[in-house]
Amino acid sequence: MSRSSTVLPDRFQEIILLFHVEIVVKIPHDVDSEKIKALSAAEVERAKTLQREGKWLHIWRIVGKWANSSVFNVKDGAELHEILTSLPLYPYMEIKVTALCAHPASIEDEQQ
Repeated sequence: MSRSSTVLPDRFQEIILLFHVEIVVKIPHDVDSEKIKALSAAEVERAKTLQREGKWLHIWRIVGKWANSSVFNVKDGAELHEILTSLPLYPYMEIKVTALCAHPASIEDEQQ
């Protein structure tokens, strides 16, 4: 089957676009610690909301860093940008984004 005629499994029909996002938070030393505590608390709540909405599918902490590796399900890059810039700690983030797609060698459907 050619790539152009590949039919995605039903579980992928609901997924619009997946993005792998690596976020590293880097706080300058001169920023007020109380401000960072407040922003961090707001960040946790925003992340939970986005997870409940089905936009932030997965989040993992990267050991030894103030960082995470996440997967987002959004309609396009513009929506992802809107979400990332809405995060309270965004001004202190270094972000790397990679678009993802289904791999033809995945056996996930066979295991369901």
